[in-house]
Amino acid sequence: MRFRDRRQAGRKLAERLREPPEGKRLRDPVVLALPRGGAPVADEIAQALHAPLDVLVARKIGAPFNPELGVGALAGDDPPLYDERALATLDLTPAQLAPRALEERTELRRREQLYRRGRPPADVRDRTVIVVDDGLATGATARAALRSLRHRRPARVILAVPVCSPEAAAAVGPEIDELVCLDRPDPFRAVGLWYEDFARVRDDEVTDVLRASLASR
Repeated sequence: MRFRDRRQAGRKLAERLREPPEGKRLRDPVVLALPRGGAPVADEIAQALHAPLDVLVARKIGAPFNPELGVGALAGDDPPLYDERALATLDLTPAQLAPRALEERTELRRREQLYRRGRPPADVRDRTVIVVDDGLATGATARAALRSLRHRRPARVILAVPVCSPEAAAAVGPEIDELVCLDRPDPFRAVGLWYEDFARVRDDEVTDVLRASLASR
């Protein structure tokens, strides 16, 4: 399955979420986007469910020789969550990655302040939380975000993504109550391959989405 763009993918996910299995009705839902790519997807879901929208910021920790090669991730105030297999394969230690992790923590804080503009995080305690991204390749960043979210005591956590790899689906399983994924292609290769339009989402687009959502409530 290929999607035209993130917003079309969000609308398709919203259709699935509006018809949950028997006994799994959404209770007081709140939608959290993993920015930046998850923001337009999540916006469509929040509109369809008439639910508040916020962000759940997480950052990938890349290998020193290749920042695009993720070996860990962090979110909230939690310590970094590393892929132990990747560290062993690349002969890396958490201590060696500490400077990179500090850089990503600083960027995480910057983005949280930029996106929220002083607003506190959404209250998720005892609510159904729908965490949304535009796709999962490895699931590492989503795992860090989901683990951090659990400290805020949601009643139920649903991860909603248009497309994910079978490996990512397995990786995030222990962190969630339910995965809603429209397609799990194998081989997967990359998230962008499953979109006709996969243009980079800018910071100002994320802030615009959040501002419009807040104004509509």
